[in-house]
Amino acid sequence: MSDDDAAEFDPRNGLVNRITYRTLKYPAWGAFKAWNRITVEGLENLPSGPCVWVPNHRSYIDTPIHAAIPAQMRVMGKDSMWKYRPVGWVFTTVGCFPVKRDAPDRTALRTALDALRYGDCPVVMFGEGERKDGPRVHPLMDGPAYLAAKAQVPIVPVGIGGSAAAMPRGAKFMYPRRIRIVVGEPMDPPQLGSSGRVSRRAITATTEELRERIQILFDEAQAKAGTPNQH
Repeated sequence: MSDDDAAEFDPRNGLVNRITYRTLKYPAWGAFKAWNRITVEGLENLPSGPCVWVPNHRSYIDTPIHAAIPAQMRVMGKDSMWKYRPVGWVFTTVGCFPVKRDAPDRTALRTALDALRYGDCPVVMFGEGERKDGPRVHPLMDGPAYLAAKAQVPIVPVGIGGSAAAMPRGAKFMYPRRIRIVVGEPMDPPQLGSSGRVSRRAITATTEELRERIQILFDEAQAKAGTPNQH
């Protein structure tokens, strides 16, 4: 699966895309509901149009548990998930797209920006980058704030609690642990200047505020999942 294949995918088009998405979404949602008693709070904070959705990242299942969100999501995932072509086809068909983590990936950024400018659904970006451990939200990358500024769409901070207990690092299967998702109030994106550019200072300030908000939501989600953070 090439980067161009992922960039050209539009989840709103194609009967096969819609059928595949729904075929995978509802069984996944049902499985998480039954096995992990997953619940989502704060869905009233989800904008009706495109936005940058930024959760903390503690488990491999943080991507598929987004089946619990009513809106169709486009998820930026590590490129190794596309290693095997059939698997890559499935990821692409349901709206995911790859990003290279060892260097700036202009193709992934362009795909995300196009999805925000011309799409109507959230783009999921794990601001911490790769999966992290521990109770503290790690420093975030500037990507979410930058893309929100370029597309002038809201940023939605999200806390995911219990996913690390349900599938910790090194686990081969999921444990029946509660998972809670708490959706925070949207943040305004950094404003563009008259030249169409956004200042580095504004990006940095927004990124730091976003980190603080995600931390509050992560703590809340962990407590409601029965695995409170220990600072």
